[in-house]
Formats: sequence, structure tokens, C-alpha cells
Amino acid sequence: MAYVHWLIILSVAFAVLERLFPWRKEQGFLRKGLFRDLVFLAFNGHFFALLMAGVFAWAATNCTALLQDGGFVLETLPIRSWSLPLQFLVFFVLSDFLQWCVHNLLHRVPFLWTFHKVHHSVTTMDWIANFRFHWMEHVFYKSALFIPMTWLGTDPQAAFWVYVLSTASGHFNHSNLNTGLGPLGYIFNSPRMHLWHHDKSKEGGIGKNYAIVFSLWDWIFRTAYWPKDRSPEKLGFPGMAKMPMHLPGQMLWPLWRR
Repeated sequence: MAYVHWLIILSVAFAVLERLFPWRKEQGFLRKGLFRDLVFLAFNGHFFALLMAGVFAWAATNCTALLQDGGFVLETLPIRSWSLPLQFLVFFVLSDFLQWCVHNLLHRVPFLWTFHKVHHSVTTMDWIANFRFHWMEHVFYKSALFIPMTWLGTDPQAAFWVYVLSTASGHFNHSNLNTGLGPLGYIFNSPRMHLWHHDKSKEGGIGKNYAIVFSLWDWIFRTAYWPKDRSPEKLGFPGMAKMPMHLPGQMLWPLWRR
């Protein structure tokens, strides 16, 4: 339940901050699709997150046993003796890079892109859009994270705080906050840079700005695109009209649509 409490705190904080320091001042809180996104927030952030936590705890336990039986879990790995803050830092950077890789694949592999389209159906961006995604994305991301965490023997407390901070970063990147990071924008993701990831046009290429926390990966691998003097004209993706805009449709459509 601790994560759910943090999710509520973060959500309330960003809702208040957007009202105090809006970037697009004409954008109100009571926007089209708000109720649907609040349900996505509750489902993905509470119900399904708790369900997947149990599933992956079971999977991690069995994976650990399997790796141990195969001699692949190295009890002498130094990370096991590191302090909690150092473990957090290492796993934070590693998990963010792995999520960048998964996000990249969500756009490049047609099967995965079908599910990721739900997130890209956002046309009015704010912090709540962070949790408008199909529940299968939980499976894709967590599968890529729990195996290295298990192999490294990362302390669960370190992994928990990485998850909380990643959620805070996701809220921030999708928020309607009037904030700029200056030179730090070459290291950390931001609302202004991430908005171009949701650009409906093909300007700069379809695959751009995959960063979750560290924009550094995009600059290194040349997937960064950020005209700093303007914003995208429209958000979404080409062919979006074919996707249902109601909640049940977005939950079910990717399961049968290819």
C-alpha cells in the first residue's frame, strides 16, 4: 500500500502545481477525457499495480531459485554489500536505461506499438496522462526490470524508491508546468522535451525522445528532437481516428487489433 500512498501524494501535488504554475494557461483542469484518465490512474496505479506486484514477487522468487540452480546468481556480486543509497543510484540508472530500451521497442515493434497507441491517444497533455496506458505495458516494462534486479540482488527498498521516483518523473514530464531545465535538459527529461515525443506529425521522425528520466540516452543514441522555440501543433498519432476514445474500447481494442 505504500506505493499507492505515494502515488496519491504525487498526484495531488502535481494537480496543485499545474494550477499555480501552468505552462499553457488556457488549458483547464476539467478537460475532455478527464474522467477516463482518472480511471486509468486508479486502475494502473492501484489495482493492476498491486496485482502485478504480487505476480512479479512470485516470479522474482522463482527466477532467483532458477538462477541459483543454474549457478547464475553470484553471491559475491559487490552490489549486495553496498549501502542502500548506492544500490538505489545504480539500480535507478540501470532501470531507466532498460525502460528507455523498452520504450524504444514499443514504437518499433508493430505488436508492441498496438498497445502503446493507447498512451499516444492523448491530445491534451497534463500529469494525469502519465497513467493513460494499456495494462500490458506493465508487463513489458516490469519483465525487463525484475530479472536484472533479481540477478544483481538489489535491495527491495532501493527498487521501491526507484519506482516512486520514476512515477514522479513521469508525472513531471507529462505535466502542464511552466518550467525549464536549462542545460540540465541534456541530462534530464522535461515537459517541453517530452511533448515532442507525443507530436502527431512526422517532424523529426516518428521515433524521438524515448527518455523516461534521463534525456541523456536520447542525446547519446541520437533519438533526441527538441525545437526549443515552439511546441507541436497537434498531439496524437497518425491513424488515431481508428481507435475508440472511450475507456472500454481502449482497454480491449489493442487485444484484438493488429
